[in-house]
Amino acid sequence: MSGLRVVPGRRGGRDRLYVCRPDGSRIAWYDRAAGRVDLLAEDERDRVLDVLKPFLTGPVAVGPPPVPTAAELARLALHPDDDLAPNRPGEALLIALDRDPDTGHRLRPDPRRRALLAEQTVGDVLDGLEGAGWLALHSLPLPGGDRVHHLLIGPGGLFAVHALYARRARVRVADPMVTVGRRAAEPLLRRLRAQADRAAYALTAEVRPVLALTEPSGVTLTAAPRGMRVLSAGELPGLARLGGVLKPADVAALHAMARDRRTWEKV
Repeated sequence: MSGLRVVPGRRGGRDRLYVCRPDGSRIAWYDRAAGRVDLLAEDERDRVLDVLKPFLTGPVAVGPPPVPTAAELARLALHPDDDLAPNRPGEALLIALDRDPDTGHRLRPDPRRRALLAEQTVGDVLDGLEGAGWLALHSLPLPGGDRVHHLLIGPGGLFAVHALYARRARVRVADPMVTVGRRAAEPLLRRLRAQADRAAYALTAEVRPVLALTEPSGVTLTAAPRGMRVLSAGELPGLARLGGVLKPADVAALHAMARDRRTWEKV
């Protein structure tokens, strides 16, 4: 017996299998999506591959971990209290519901629950674009109590994505007003443009607003909203087809800047 054991884990939104010594120290990890085994101890190569053999799928590259980029080094230097990357979709709502739970009234459900479901639905879709070179951050706080639901960064640029619960409801968009079902219209698009402008100021890069609707029964646009995309959650993967704006190094650098809480404190 090698004495090594395989422990599942997750890093940067990707599943990994860590190879650990009996004392718990890690000597290698296998990233199935990347098809790579990163070794911290070259002299353990044979034993590592032997213990990972049942889990390996297809050809894999084996070697030392890549040298970290400048953006990765900056991330490692970030204090955990200032790091927004661990935020879950709907993080602010999850905290609010934990501190002040709803009463569970059947006739008047807590609207925060529906808003949370919308953010979680949209967030899961955006997180799924990582393999196409896109990175997502969630629930980014802005001064004054406002927040950006999701920030998507990738080859096609930066998008501030706002999730709106619209299940089985018709949505009417008459810029800047948005009407969901029988609810009163509100100037939501004006607010989303303002959020995108604040994000652009913070990141010194163009940020385009997106309104993401969860399961609407239909959408009516009186005219194409200025500088705004209105998409259903199922249409969001289409953003991954956009490109030609940012290089991978630019994506990493903007992500490192955006995940720092201090970036958003003066916008």
